[in-house]
Order: sequence, then structure tokens, then C-alpha cells
Amino acid sequence: MRARKIPMYLIAIFMSVLMLSLSSTKVSAAAPQTTFLKPYSAVYSTIWKKGISLKVEGKQTLSKQSDNLWRFVFSADSMIASLNESSTFQVKDHQIIPQKYEYKSTVLGKKRTATLTFDWDKNLVRNDVKDKPWNLAINPKTLDKLSIQLQVRQDLKLGKNEFDYQIADGGYIKNWRFERDQMETIKTKLGRLSAIKIIRTDNLDKGKKTSFWFVPKLDYLLVKLEHKEDGESYYLDIDSVKLL
Repeated sequence: MRARKIPMYLIAIFMSVLMLSLSSTKVSAAAPQTTFLKPYSAVYSTIWKKGISLKVEGKQTLSKQSDNLWRFVFSADSMIASLNESSTFQVKDHQIIPQKYEYKSTVLGKKRTATLTFDWDKNLVRNDVKDKPWNLAINPKTLDKLSIQLQVRQDLKLGKNEFDYQIADGGYIKNWRFERDQMETIKTKLGRLSAIKIIRTDNLDKGKKTSFWFVPKLDYLLVKLEHKEDGESYYLDIDSVKLL
């Protein structure tokens, strides 16, 4: 049976990450919070199902490198696959400004690497995949596919209801859109938590459905994810989290 690449980006956010315009189900507004997210480390259990089930432990860490330089890392390992993604970025007026994105994966012994370097003076991103670099023109506020998860959380924290993002990925600029659904109380390993449910809407016509749950009292941390398409499903659940 031919191995199919596990959609690991969805763990992070990320983003196969994220999201929004206010749905018909109203959510009571909370006072916007203007500070950026707190540094933390979180561990997740992820399960991919397509005929067989594969369980993987994933870890993501947000750390502050200097006064205005941040690093967001996601890693996951199993017997047949491993993944490491990182995004280095700055923050200005609550907007994430990516500086560098790195991707490394191994699936059944096959390795893949990619590096995106952002040049905001020229509004270009340098893509380096398989040692074949090329430049792509980008618009202001363009994100990488890992940091988008943090931008969604920050926008939720600011009380925003519109979630429409441009992502530099695979040599293209992609539009990711999300819709805010409702507040739900969900059961997790951290206990019962009140979470905002978010639905990705730009790919519904492709038979895909991806939902995310973010918890306001945990700095809008992602605690649950569900993705379904073409007979396969992917689930992520929080195991633990600690502030750094």
C-alpha cells in the first residue's frame, strides 16, 4: 500500500492553520486584550485515521528571543515519520511579521526541507526548496503557514470577528479564511474548558472540514482540532501546557 503523506501542518495551525467571520450563532463579546501572547510550551496527542490509525505526540513552543524577536516551533515524531517546523518573527501593532520559516520532515525515510526568508524592504519572500531558490512577491501582512495559528489567537484576543489571511506556501500566495462558530464547553486532559469554535471556510467546496477550539482563559490556546476529508480524519487534543 502506498504511504500517504500525513497532513501534519494541520497540527500547528496550523495551519493546515485558521479562520473567521461571525456566524449566525452569536458569542458574547469580551473586552479586547492588547498584549501579545505569553511564551509557553504545549504537548498534544494527534491521531490520523485512514483505514489504520496512527498516533503521534506533538509539541509546540513559543519563546521570546530578544526584545522584539519571537520563535514558534512545532515538532512531532513517530516510528515512520517526523516533522519540525519553526517560524521566527517580529510583532508590530499586533501583527506578526515573519522573518524566516523552516520546514524539515521525514516520512518512511524520505526527507524534505524548505526555507522561506522574508525581505520586507522589497516585499519578497525567498523560497529555498531542494536547493532551488526563487523569489515570490508578497503583500503586507503575509504570513507563513505556522505563524498563522498565532495570528488567529492574537486576533481573537483583540476581539476581532473577521479572519482572512494570506499565506506564503509552496511558491504561491494562498488565501485562508475562517468563521467563528460558537462557544462550547469541551472535555480535555486539562479539565472541562470553555472554548471558541472556529471553522475553516475557504476549502469547504473541496469536501474538507476543519474545526479548531481556542480557550480564552488559556491565552486563546489551541486545545482541540478536527479535520475530515475523503475517508480520512485527523484529530489533535491538548495533553499539557506550561508557561515559560
